[in-house]
Amino acid sequence: MSEFGLLNWVVLSAYLAVSIGIGAAMGRKVHSSQDFFLGDRSIPWWAIGISVVSTYVSALTFLGGPAWAYTDGLSVMAIHLNYPLVIFLVVSFFLPFFYNSGVASIYEYQEKRFGATSRCVMAGVFLISQTLTTAAVLYATSLVLEFITGVPVQTCIAIVTVAALLYTMMGGLAAVIWTDVVQAGILFAGAFIIVFQLLDQLPVPLATALSELKGQGMTNAIVTDLDFSNVTTVWSGVIAMTLFHVTIYGANQMMVQRSLAAKNIGDAKKSMMMMGYGAFFIYFLFIALGVLFYFFYQGKEFENGNTIILQFAAEYGFPGLMGLIAAAVLAASMSSLDSALNSMSTVSTLDFYKRFYRRDADDRHYLVVSRLFTIFWAALIIIPALMFASSTGSILEILSKLGSYFVGAKLSMFALGFFSKNTTERGLLVGVAVGFAVLIWVANYTDVAWPWYAAIGGVVNMVVSYVASRILDGTQAEYSEYTIAGQKKLFAETGRAEREGNWFVVPGRVDRQAYGLLVFFVLSIAFLVVFNLSIS
Repeated sequence: MSEFGLLNWVVLSAYLAVSIGIGAAMGRKVHSSQDFFLGDRSIPWWAIGISVVSTYVSALTFLGGPAWAYTDGLSVMAIHLNYPLVIFLVVSFFLPFFYNSGVASIYEYQEKRFGATSRCVMAGVFLISQTLTTAAVLYATSLVLEFITGVPVQTCIAIVTVAALLYTMMGGLAAVIWTDVVQAGILFAGAFIIVFQLLDQLPVPLATALSELKGQGMTNAIVTDLDFSNVTTVWSGVIAMTLFHVTIYGANQMMVQRSLAAKNIGDAKKSMMMMGYGAFFIYFLFIALGVLFYFFYQGKEFENGNTIILQFAAEYGFPGLMGLIAAAVLAASMSSLDSALNSMSTVSTLDFYKRFYRRDADDRHYLVVSRLFTIFWAALIIIPALMFASSTGSILEILSKLGSYFVGAKLSMFALGFFSKNTTERGLLVGVAVGFAVLIWVANYTDVAWPWYAAIGGVVNMVVSYVASRILDGTQAEYSEYTIAGQKKLFAETGRAEREGNWFVVPGRVDRQAYGLLVFFVLSIAFLVVFNLSIS
């Protein structure tokens, strides 16, 4: 602990004090459960956008990105090429549904479209999957503290949980968003310092290092092999992981809840589009770091690959760097942890407690319940976090693999809800059950790589759901009001304007601004191809 040094402790302590201070300041503005869930709808779109970015770019990226690239090279970028496509779909189809409804929980849509049971299933799937992924984030943060201070990881897990819990419980979503803004600044400051330090410490010029790395196959990001057991091909990234990430950003309470706090539909869409344009640069930064670390350390094996970036900072950093790196990783993780706690509390309160237990209590009561649920989930996620402590593989890959088991159910429920006329709740639930069974078989008895679980689960869910619906409930007379077709018909019949300013309000209409995402997607692939070809 003494090796960490006074300056590093000051840097780390200052970050924690600022985060808790923001929570206390925001807490003075929380007077109702709606304030807790959505703020007062005065938060600027750029702050919401930064929060969206920093929530998913957690310590799993800061630590796990370089660890994964250290073994698989720049091909790991294929998994993250799809964000422009993902955000294009989210802003065109998902956001208008949720924003127009004025709800705080996106799973209220499921009840309106299918029924109360499907709402409970989707909300339950979210709570289970989010518990596991948040536990992985919590473990990643605690791993940093153990590495730096020598405090056992189990103790660190408890400390980090309490710190994130304090400001989340006090300030609600507004505190989450504004602390995310601060945390993003710290995260990228730490990352850029590491980049400059690494480039300065390379024993040869960068061009020479890249040339040697190319000879070892580490700089090719576009792997076109039709091998379904290979995780990092361009096909798994662009096809399978597009479906995976659509559910993360379009059918995930933790992400969508931020956009629901925007002033208007235009701000909601702009906040999401920040991720569509920013993700490529962020992931390229961390994955390229892993490739350069491979050259720097000559491919030597680490007992735990997730500590590579920390090892480098400890060996070659200047005074205060370890404190900044610790604060950066804490910032990255806590931006995910606070978001998860707030969204899980929202879902627990609205989709279960209020829906089935106390429908007519006053708003003050629901605010108290929301804060109690925040404490409950903070305590619960500690259990799987302790289980992750025995893992030595890339936590970014582990997290992605865990999430892929749940994608099929989310994808089918929303896709069929948006586009299908004849899918009913009974058929949908049959499809979800069969989809999970098929995925268990695929995971245990085939060599198919986990990115394809999203596509397999989604296709099986949708096909079985549609067929079962026709068998059990027959043909439906017309499209539900809560489908794309139903919404367009409703807007036409009521004479409601399809636009607010320059942005479409009706689902299924593509904003002119969104087409830039498709252009950016093509340019990002072209850049990676040219980058590899230009290395001599």
